[in-house]
Amino acid sequence: MNATPQIQLTRARVAAMIDHTLLSPDASREDVQACVDEARALGVKAVCVSPAMLPVRAEGLTVATVAGFPSGKHHALVKAMEGRLAVDQGAVEVDMVIDVGAAIAGLVDEVMADVLTMRDAVPPPTVIKVILETAAIHRALGEEAGDQRVEELCHAVARAGADMVKTSTGFHPAGGASVRAVAAMHRAVGGQLGIKASGGIRDADTARAMIAAGATRLGLSGSRAVLEGFPES
Repeated sequence: MNATPQIQLTRARVAAMIDHTLLSPDASREDVQACVDEARALGVKAVCVSPAMLPVRAEGLTVATVAGFPSGKHHALVKAMEGRLAVDQGAVEVDMVIDVGAAIAGLVDEVMADVLTMRDAVPPPTVIKVILETAAIHRALGEEAGDQRVEELCHAVARAGADMVKTSTGFHPAGGASVRAVAAMHRAVGGQLGIKASGGIRDADTARAMIAAGATRLGLSGSRAVLEGFPES
């Protein structure tokens, strides 16, 4: 079932769902400022940059960053302190990476504890988005079992106080967002948590499919190219 069957997806409406993202390890401060300037020109919701690039001058935009990125193989306290420092430097949203190995192994309580630690460090109104690396889960477990694991994880991170679930870092060799993963997230927590599709979304048709499956936010590095595929009105 489409999540937004009656909504006309105009350029402005889609822009308001976008985290314009620059997480390249070789990005300079000049690159980050250019990203912020482009985000402002495109009218997107947020800009997402590496924590070492904070603070940034991004008036009129939501500032997001990442923690435990991209592997998730950081101690929970390290992720939490990374999130806390980022908030102190102006971030209002933190996209944290889970230990995907623990998730694949079925250690859902460990993933939940990871998120609880972050929630303690960055209480509301800071937004926590939890990156599940869904393509890796589906590759390891198969489609149906992968769906079940993604849904379990969504329920667990919701109990831990997360605000959104997110498909991917965009850096894992298994791949990025998929319609299947977004649909599984929507079945689990649609209407309760936000759902961010991220990784490999490079054109309007893919973005449209993610939104139809239940995505409420899109993580894009090529926002301009995606938006050009949507009508002005």
